[in-house]
Amino acid sequence: MHVTPHRWKALALLAGVTTIAVTVQTPATAEVTATSTPYDDTYYKDAIGKTGDPLKNALHTIISTDVTKLSYDEVWDALKKTDEDPDNSANVILLYTGTSQSKDAGGSGPDQWNREHVWAKSHGDFGTATGPGTDVHHLRPANVTVNSIRGNKDFDAGGSEVEGAPGNRTDDDSFEPRDEVKGDVARMVLYMSVRYQGDDDFPDLEVNDKTDNGSQPNLGRLSVLKKWNDEDPPDAFEKHRNDVIFDTVQHNRNPFIDHPEWVGEIWK
Repeated sequence: MHVTPHRWKALALLAGVTTIAVTVQTPATAEVTATSTPYDDTYYKDAIGKTGDPLKNALHTIISTDVTKLSYDEVWDALKKTDEDPDNSANVILLYTGTSQSKDAGGSGPDQWNREHVWAKSHGDFGTATGPGTDVHHLRPANVTVNSIRGNKDFDAGGSEVEGAPGNRTDDDSFEPRDEVKGDVARMVLYMSVRYQGDDDFPDLEVNDKTDNGSQPNLGRLSVLKKWNDEDPPDAFEKHRNDVIFDTVQHNRNPFIDHPEWVGEIWK
């Protein structure tokens, strides 16, 4: 997808996240920029200053409180809002291909788009039940064919390039998204691991450093996801999407979009 400067300039004004010149040392890139947001004194006030499990637990409580839960059918309309093409309000941007496609082209045809579960729904066997199966923070529009190729594979680096989706690679047990959304994928997966901890009739979703996790409530590979989070920081589209979900859809936020440095504070 070609990204025009005016697109991101306009979205940046909507994102509401201010970057300050503080860096956190991590093994992956040794340079992660810390952020300050308008929500630190309100939404995140019980998490500020914490690290490790206390931070993870505080964030779990925050992002699980007063959340509007959608049906799987309602997800279609939600994605038309969250992933709208800022240059064409009749279209959505597809996750893996980066292409802009009509909102009306959702369906099951090979050239249509459908609802991609970034945390594959078989990893924990939660299906499309209201809850993790309909959480828009990890559901994205994706080309049907590419979505099928990804299937329920874990995320890792390597493999052969996916036909029709340049920059994406896959092998027998893993999928690597294009560089422009590697961080997006990491932050969606890590959000799910914090949001669903087994206290709401759903499995305790946990990231691990493996692939081929099957139906276990695990998804990997953690070390690669951390690296992607560091190398591909949140852009204006991702930040705007977070705001739309908070303001008009679910009324909760993905904390790793607002504070990507928290990934290294929780998963050391």
